[in-house]
Amino acid sequence: MVMKFKYSILICLAAAAALFISCDQEQKLLKDPVTQLSNDCIKRTLPTQPNIVGQQIEFAYAMAIPAKLGKLSSAQVEATIAGAEGTRFDPNSYYTDNSGKDIPVPVCSESQTSGPKTSVTFSADTCAATLRYYYVIPEAARGKQVSFKFSVKSSNGQTAEYELGPYDISKMDMTIKTDLVNGEACYLSFHHEGEAVHVYTAEEAGSASDIDLAYVYSSLADVAHAFFTPAAPADLHPGVTLPSGMANSKLVRVYNLQDRQLSDLNNAKYIDDLDFRQKDFSGAQSYALRMGEQYGAWVETADGKYRAYVYVNSVAANKMTISVKRYKM
Repeated sequence: MVMKFKYSILICLAAAAALFISCDQEQKLLKDPVTQLSNDCIKRTLPTQPNIVGQQIEFAYAMAIPAKLGKLSSAQVEATIAGAEGTRFDPNSYYTDNSGKDIPVPVCSESQTSGPKTSVTFSADTCAATLRYYYVIPEAARGKQVSFKFSVKSSNGQTAEYELGPYDISKMDMTIKTDLVNGEACYLSFHHEGEAVHVYTAEEAGSASDIDLAYVYSSLADVAHAFFTPAAPADLHPGVTLPSGMANSKLVRVYNLQDRQLSDLNNAKYIDDLDFRQKDFSGAQSYALRMGEQYGAWVETADGKYRAYVYVNSVAANKMTISVKRYKM
């Protein structure tokens, strides 16, 4: 999907605001001249990207005032749900050099966050700036919506505000790049609170009661790197005894479903909450064989409480690196 940004005002403000400029020059916009304190804001995070607890939502907040009227004094954003640790304003404004690289220019003090409010004070004598704001999604926002009110004050007492949202926050959990090792760290559970996947070692598996999948590497060419449940035919994993407390999850093997958040590949594919709710497991199996790089497996736990998508980032001898999204039904 193509990003839809409100370029008409923002590009004009960004052109004036991208570089910190001394106040002996009156700011001109590409569209219309700034006659008072003005502001605009966009969400830089891709609009199709699910907003997941623990991840960031990034915004660009642009502000400008004519030099003859004053300079920028302070800026603030208030979220409807307080962000987690790491929520902040970047104290730099940015401009793009001839090579396309973003160049930071310090214009503010370090930001201060108190509850839902994050604020900065301008330390540079500037009439224009574009600040980046990073909102770290908290557990309190899971499955809810969050909105933002940006505001700026200038030295002449003027204020301006800009509101964005609401944005849906996913119910999913996500774990990026967890290593599995054949015969060692090879037992997967999707039942742990706050974890997309928990990996048990072979030693831990004997006392675990919530194992949903086993990772096995086999020298059999038709098996290779594979996932199994106890219902899988024993001749597919000769010499491997699965834990007695392991459940019979449902598996659907897929290829080339490269969720951008899991794969680090530059594509626009995302698995979201709706995908989990609508996934059809009627043709599911008890195993997934030949799981190479860029393969994946949809999983539904035996008790029906969780669904997950397991993406294979890479494989090596006796090893696999996976990334996981998990959804609680």
